[in-house]
Amino acid sequence: MEQVNPNHNGHLTSGRVLARNTVWNLIGSSAPLIAAVFCIPVLIRGLGAERFGVLTLVWVLVGYASLFDLGLGRALTQLVARKLGAGEQQEIPSLAWTSLVLMLLLGFAGTVSVLLMSPWLAGRGLNISAGLRSEALQSFRLLGLSIPFVITTAGLRGLLEAHQRFDLVNSLLIPMGVFTVAGPLLVLPFSKSLVPVVGILVAGRIVAWAAHLLFCLSVIPALRYRIALQHAAVSPLLRFGGWITIANIVNPMLVSMDRFLIGAALPVAMVGYYTAPFEAITKLWVIPRSLTATVFPACSALGTERRKEMEILYSRSIKYVFLVLAPISLVLFIFAGQIMQFWLGPDFAEKSTLVLRILTVGVFVNCFAHVPCCFLQGMGRPDTTAKLFLIELVPYAAFASSMIRHRGIVGAATAWSIRVAIEVLLLILLAWRVFSLSPCSMLGRRTLRGLAALCILGLAMLGTKIALQNSLRMVIGLTGIWLVVFALAIWKYVFDDSDRRSILALIDPLGSLRNAGVPHGNI
Repeated sequence: MEQVNPNHNGHLTSGRVLARNTVWNLIGSSAPLIAAVFCIPVLIRGLGAERFGVLTLVWVLVGYASLFDLGLGRALTQLVARKLGAGEQQEIPSLAWTSLVLMLLLGFAGTVSVLLMSPWLAGRGLNISAGLRSEALQSFRLLGLSIPFVITTAGLRGLLEAHQRFDLVNSLLIPMGVFTVAGPLLVLPFSKSLVPVVGILVAGRIVAWAAHLLFCLSVIPALRYRIALQHAAVSPLLRFGGWITIANIVNPMLVSMDRFLIGAALPVAMVGYYTAPFEAITKLWVIPRSLTATVFPACSALGTERRKEMEILYSRSIKYVFLVLAPISLVLFIFAGQIMQFWLGPDFAEKSTLVLRILTVGVFVNCFAHVPCCFLQGMGRPDTTAKLFLIELVPYAAFASSMIRHRGIVGAATAWSIRVAIEVLLLILLAWRVFSLSPCSMLGRRTLRGLAALCILGLAMLGTKIALQNSLRMVIGLTGIWLVVFALAIWKYVFDDSDRRSILALIDPLGSLRNAGVPHGNI
């Protein structure tokens, strides 16, 4: 076996870098959501309901344009991170240009597809009024021209992620995400037409592509003068990307299938009573996704050669997901009724509270699936996750249909939560069987301490709520105190020295607080 120098690019897996990049990803994912809250009402008033409806379809098409890259962006991140971990940086430029050329060709294919589909979409495919069809047709065609830029931007972003430059990635992702919802506002004072609205979005994508390219040339200067294709890399890229694409197609079907089954079996109004709590609670996925986006290139860089560091990274990823999400999920579970009442009113509170509680448990459990899924893909086995998702599809459809017929939307939430719990167990077993990543990592002594602290916190919060159910303000105040006590217990008894170092590095980048002799370490 080839000996790999463990000191190669050790900064790529340092605890400080991983913690900082996870926070960057959280900010990058949250900024567009916050912008949407303020911009969407203005867009609806300015464009009108029908034009805004077409604009939302444009946003969806931009989001799904990434499917045209056939997973090559993710494949590029994995392969480049492997080269960095092995100290083979000289092969990165040719690998990068090979991937980008392939993605550009796929982008042209996407453009042709959208241009051919545009007349059908604007005509019979969508129920667009006759007066708006010409605008919609021109908008869809204009959008099609941006697809090569959208797809190759994903490849350039993958290069930066492989080098753990999430500061650069999010310095572009944040303004790009905000511009997607806020950019159309710049057009409203001059025009209500969709064509300039989509035009400014396309221009924004081109500018973002150019900025990504400049950053990549800065991080990898060899890209400027080592312009070459690596024919041997085409097959691994397409094979890895193909499995990623299958997973990216099937997994959203598993996530959203229940709403279509509800609409087929129950009055369509029940879809809303189910979708509202589902869409709200699944926003918690931004936390494990932000972590695994950082961990993916790190575990790819480590590979199977650095077993000890890989196991530490795996166990800590699970621990961090648990410790961050457990108190949030507990609060949402206990106060589900009050949350639904305040957010959507008594009607939703009556019909959706139990659904929210069940889905809170399901989403909390499902967040753990992100970690073994990330490691399986990052270490070169994306086929395992894609095959698992395919196997789930038909049994889950049958099970969910039966539960919906017998228990309504509560049955849908129960079926979804049971499926994701089984999925988590299977992914953990796959990581164990394929790469010997022990499932016992989930049950380390420190994680068990966290679980015990969570149980105590849960009983305390539940008892407080029962005892003081007529004084919501006091319940909220005492809950805050319990959460502070939980955080202090985690800091003292669950986190180790390296955990504390990584967290202090976020709030004290100059190191003035870290004077207690905490040892340095990569993980």
